[in-house]
Amino acid sequence: MLAQFKKFIKYFILVLLIPIGLFALYIWAALSWTYSSGERAGYVQKLSEKGWVCKTYEGELILVSMPGTQAEKFFFTVRNKVVAKKINETVGQRVRLIYEEHKGLPTTCFGDTAYFVTDVQPLDKEQ
Repeated sequence: MLAQFKKFIKYFILVLLIPIGLFALYIWAALSWTYSSGERAGYVQKLSEKGWVCKTYEGELILVSMPGTQAEKFFFTVRNKVVAKKINETVGQRVRLIYEEHKGLPTTCFGDTAYFVTDVQPLDKEQ
């Protein structure tokens, strides 16, 4: 009876740990592998901290190509508080956001979008 119980515990642990380990490996791969990277320039319209458990910063960048045309919005996520603070300091200024796109993230716990901003650079210098 004790041998059967030990065997049950061994299989239970294997059945439980293998999927959890594979899921963790998948998350690590999705966060470390960059599908694409690039830059977008425009005006940050909004940046707010969101999330019940996993807090991320979600924002909108207004892209204006020509005066009089319809503005396009670029939705992005910031996971780094230092970068979020830099973005908040440039609200209302024309900026360049440097981002990485990570596809395949299973939940919104990592962010509402697949575009993770890694740096911000102001484009207009106040004189």
